[in-house]
Amino acid sequence: MDIPTTGLWAAPTAESPVDADIRVPGSKSITNRALVLAALADGPSVLRRPLRARDTLLMAAALRGLGVQISEDGDDWVVAPAPLRGPAEVDCGLAGTVMRFVPPVAVLAEGDVAFDGDPRARERPMGAILTALRSLGARIDGGDALPFTVRGTGSFRGGAVEIDASDSSQFVSALLLAGARYDDGVTVHHVGKQVPSLPHIEMTVDMLRRRGVEVDDSEPATWRVSPGPIAGVDEEIEPDLSNAAPFLAAALVTGGRVRVKAWPETTTQAGDALREIFNMLGGHVRLDSEGLTVRGGDGILGVDLDLHDVGELTPVIAAVAALAVEPSFLRGIAHLRNHETDRLAALSTELRRLGADVTETEDGLEIRPRPLHGAVLRTYGDHRMAHAAAVLGLAVPGVSVEDIETTRKTLPDFPGMWESLLAREVVA
Repeated sequence: MDIPTTGLWAAPTAESPVDADIRVPGSKSITNRALVLAALADGPSVLRRPLRARDTLLMAAALRGLGVQISEDGDDWVVAPAPLRGPAEVDCGLAGTVMRFVPPVAVLAEGDVAFDGDPRARERPMGAILTALRSLGARIDGGDALPFTVRGTGSFRGGAVEIDASDSSQFVSALLLAGARYDDGVTVHHVGKQVPSLPHIEMTVDMLRRRGVEVDDSEPATWRVSPGPIAGVDEEIEPDLSNAAPFLAAALVTGGRVRVKAWPETTTQAGDALREIFNMLGGHVRLDSEGLTVRGGDGILGVDLDLHDVGELTPVIAAVAALAVEPSFLRGIAHLRNHETDRLAALSTELRRLGADVTETEDGLEIRPRPLHGAVLRTYGDHRMAHAAAVLGLAVPGVSVEDIETTRKTLPDFPGMWESLLAREVVA
């Protein structure tokens, strides 16, 4: 495909080390799980400072379409559950959490719920969750991908189901989130290769338990959710630690300092792995009451990393590794071929466009140091590819990015935050 030459975003090059404190908006993963649980709860919930970006706005719109009341209260959302009903149409956009989390909710609705999304969304794996729901008794018209229609009857029996979640942990989380509202609860047994991104399932289980739901995960690859009420709660949404990755990377790439304020002391977010990863890449990392601070060192080191559980961090890590003084090996991430785009192919193609020496392996990338030069980089509609391009632009003059607006998926104003970072302003 030809790269457009209009509407490009010129990635700023750092003229000096960055030195900034930033606040990143709320976690997309937590916000969308909290919205689903609040919609199914036995009373109102307040989500404090949720993320308002494309993926979460699509989730809120989907639940509103099913009858749930979600109202604005300053920076917060107040969610009042209501009987779920159709007919309704759900626009999934390119949001994996919407296309996978909402169908298990829709089986509880009275009436038809039609699902569709962006063209690329029709290519993303959905068969595992749709097959699981059908085996449990759901009537779903269509094939194993978008578009499809759930024929809800107002209740759902649930029960035990086997599922191959080796393409995405979201298939497991989707069933667990709604399972307490099923007559018999739900027992999910994973069969297949290792589930990627296990921290996201742990996040789901933790959020269920904090709402009084009984979850048994004592058996390997099996999760049991008992039937029962889901309590309405007030929840403070943590900052999105994965979205902090490009900002923290700026400290490494420029030899500067970046602090992400309000970094939680304990969290189930996969992005917390950045603390260890950026230290291995040669940064100096400190977590204290002020937040997480990364300072650049004497250079960027090569790494050998298994990113199976934190695959969403791969694009920014690959960008940093392309600027290292030693080779890097990123492993365990074959499942990234089924994300917003084939991230392994996209990363290898775009890094080579800059002159990098990259080999795509069966389950990852090998990146060896070479001088880089400017180029126009594609994002493939993937927000994390745009983040990676911005990081590379800090050190490589002449990098331009097509479709920077794709970052609105999880960050409402990434370009503005990025330019404020380089201007040494406080980024809120």
